[in-house]
Amino acid sequence: MEAGIWQSIREALKGGRRDYTEGNLNRAIVLLAIPMVLETLMESLFAIVDIFFVLKLGKDAMATVALSESMVVLVIAVALGLTFSTTAFVARRIGEKKSEEASHGAAQSILFGLVASVVIGSIGCYFAPELLTLMGATPEILNNIAFPRVLLGGIGTLIMIFLLNAIFRGAGDAAIAMRVLWFANAINIVLNPCLIFGLGPFPEMGIAGSAIGTTIGRGSGVLYQLWLLRSGAGQIHIRAEHLKPDLPLLKHILRPALNGMFQIFVGTAAWTALIRTASTFGVTVLAGYTVAIRVIMFSIMPAWGLANAAATLVGQSLGAKKPERAEAAVWKAGHFNAVFLGSLSLVYMLFAESIIRIFTQEAAVIEAGATCLRFFSSCYILYAYGMVLLQAFNGAGDTWTPTRINIVASWLVQLPLAWFLSHTMGLGPKGMYSAVPAGQLVFVSLAVYFFRSGKWKQTRI
Repeated sequence: MEAGIWQSIREALKGGRRDYTEGNLNRAIVLLAIPMVLETLMESLFAIVDIFFVLKLGKDAMATVALSESMVVLVIAVALGLTFSTTAFVARRIGEKKSEEASHGAAQSILFGLVASVVIGSIGCYFAPELLTLMGATPEILNNIAFPRVLLGGIGTLIMIFLLNAIFRGAGDAAIAMRVLWFANAINIVLNPCLIFGLGPFPEMGIAGSAIGTTIGRGSGVLYQLWLLRSGAGQIHIRAEHLKPDLPLLKHILRPALNGMFQIFVGTAAWTALIRTASTFGVTVLAGYTVAIRVIMFSIMPAWGLANAAATLVGQSLGAKKPERAEAAVWKAGHFNAVFLGSLSLVYMLFAESIIRIFTQEAAVIEAGATCLRFFSSCYILYAYGMVLLQAFNGAGDTWTPTRINIVASWLVQLPLAWFLSHTMGLGPKGMYSAVPAGQLVFVSLAVYFFRSGKWKQTRI
């Protein structure tokens, strides 16, 4: 049995063309999930590397990163919204054995992504000071304005690396997406400390060096992705004729994408509002919150890998006219996810201070970060099923259902409750953190209800 496990791992890492609409479902989940888990871990590693080195520059530098990246989170709404519909479109066509149509649709998404990257990057770079002030930046934070200018100016690399890897995932080429992030992260890990501290021949650029290193790393990954798509390394092979603008097809793909963008915007705007609430308790609480969130983002990436595997299986199974297989894949992935996140929750409850201490030695920041980590991880089992169900809807092309669920859970429950408990009731940061499990309970309850209704199986894309 052990030999079989290692064989599956090797096969998953190697990649190759497979039909995920046939055969053992557990094996299909494993073969997709392993590279997707490693891919998402590598994306999160960007944030961990950045915070590890930036923390050595002090709390003001850390607060700059926190507020700057809270704006980036809003931009991610555009990227992820487009990836949802692109993954669903590509997966559905691959399930139907129409790889040429999948390649054509992927190319149209790329064209839109490039235009969005230029527009958003230009706006972000130019208005960086005003945006940072809007988020409550102090004069000390505004002294680090080079960081948000570079980060927002180069945001197109983040949009494109998300989008292009979504194409690979939808096609079932998860191992390719994984290798792209390995390559991009290797560059970032080398450049970040070199540009921040001026190691060797590199200039000492301080906090701005972190943004430059990250942008170069992601940009290199994008170039690698484009080369792979052009060469036909996976199931998607983009040729020159695919890049001719096809407005009817682009409109078809963008219709669910707009819902997906709004879906992510609703969720991420809620987290941004939560950061804004955290900033009212001072720089120490904000720094602790930021460290905790980075730890959470990195550690739950395997869970998102499982959720992404479920999305691919849903899309391809529906394309192959096998809705029962799609539904079974979602529940199996949810069970696997609950075991993983439940175990992780226990680790955080027991060792929160030790984990935060890896990133900082300031006692007050450690205490604030550990408190946040314990509250947020208390709802991990709920979150395990919630994220899989959310991606199942998106994989089917039904991006509107999770949008409605997010509006209710985040804006009608979580945010008002966070402010009420923390300020009106005077419970402070603990009151704010307590609202997160409540929001998750509402989210999962609604997601299960709509999933069991089965309407997502009739979604056309």
